[in-house]
Amino acid sequence: MHPTILAAFFEISRTVVSTCSAGVVLLLIGLLATTRDFTEARGLDKIVALANLCFAMPLAVFGAEHFAAAKGIMQLVPKFMPWPLFWTYFVGFALLAASLSIATKIQVGWSGLLFGIMMFLFVAMMDFRGALAHPRDRFVWTYVIREMSFGGGGWILAGDALREPGRGQGGSKLITVGRVLIGIAAVFYGVEHFLHPLNVPGVPLEKFMPAWIPARVLISYLTGAILLIAGLCILLAKKTRTAATYLGAWIFLLVLVVYGPILIASLLDPSTDVKVDGINYFFDTLLFAGAILALASATPRTE
Repeated sequence: MHPTILAAFFEISRTVVSTCSAGVVLLLIGLLATTRDFTEARGLDKIVALANLCFAMPLAVFGAEHFAAAKGIMQLVPKFMPWPLFWTYFVGFALLAASLSIATKIQVGWSGLLFGIMMFLFVAMMDFRGALAHPRDRFVWTYVIREMSFGGGGWILAGDALREPGRGQGGSKLITVGRVLIGIAAVFYGVEHFLHPLNVPGVPLEKFMPAWIPARVLISYLTGAILLIAGLCILLAKKTRTAATYLGAWIFLLVLVVYGPILIASLLDPSTDVKVDGINYFFDTLLFAGAILALASATPRTE
């Protein structure tokens, strides 16, 4: 084998190795925990059965990233908070613990609730401050709404667990909050897809869809329409389960057929930054799909 190829193989960033390893391990754990629900489900409900897995895998990946790239991530900790390295590791540990809890469906009431609180704190302490400082930057608002939808997804998982027989009725309010946040995100992102059709679909951030992806504009417009229609239904609580099921399934499909090839291409790039960027885009969008599918799973079929 050529020396330069060997060198490239052995110089893979520990961030890339640790995040991918965490994702694979959590995938195996989640599949074992989800096998029964998946086999018993029919039609699109099979994808809904993957809600916890889709939500938990990104948390494991991002938790591992907090440990492997701690020196870079600690720079994002607000300056008014002491011990930035401690908080970086603490959040990493919290994400790993939450991912295991959600994937195995053990104590999801606590893990989903605490994860949601953590995301809302991130929005209040970092994202929202940035949005107020740059109110005309659409990407800043995209991040704000994305983090809030992630927090809403955590609360939906918690609410669904707390709503089980013998656990009281407090979970319904958590599900309602999560439903509204996901509905807002879907409508906002739907509009963005029509205004900026060349950006990546699902969560429309800075990256453009690669030119080698066919029918890019058609994918964007179709995604925008699905987001708008489903988002309005979710906001108005009309056919919520159906809307969340179709929207979650579509975003999940985008993760496989659009972000999957983007991830593979990024991992083949010699740049570590490109690799990490591809990993983050893939799992960010998977987490958005997981939040939507969690709403579908938590909503009765009559709704």
